[in-house]
Amino acid sequence: MENYEKDYLSIRETAEMFGVNPSLLRYWEKEFDIIKPYRNKKGDRYFSKNDIEIIRTIYHLTREEGYTLQGVKDALKGDKLVDQLSKMEVINTLQEIKKFLIEIKNEL
Repeated sequence: MENYEKDYLSIRETAEMFGVNPSLLRYWEKEFDIIKPYRNKKGDRYFSKNDIEIIRTIYHLTREEGYTLQGVKDALKGDKLVDQLSKMEVINTLQEIKKFLIEIKNEL
């Protein structure tokens, strides 16, 4: 999962970022009302940076931590959402530092 420069990503671009099918993102959108993609006149979904951070958190909790969907819903209720997003920000920063250090190591 890499960083992104655009303000909005299509469902295809977002799915590729996480290595999942677009259908999973549509399912998560139905299950989690906090994901609110912009839709153009054709009905195509475009995810904002905030949506992508929420998706990143859901992905992390389900795929990497083994949470059930109900467990994720409980973890993202109310103030817990802010806590989870903050944790994800720390995890992302640490992953970037690790990647950078590995690149330095490989250059030595």
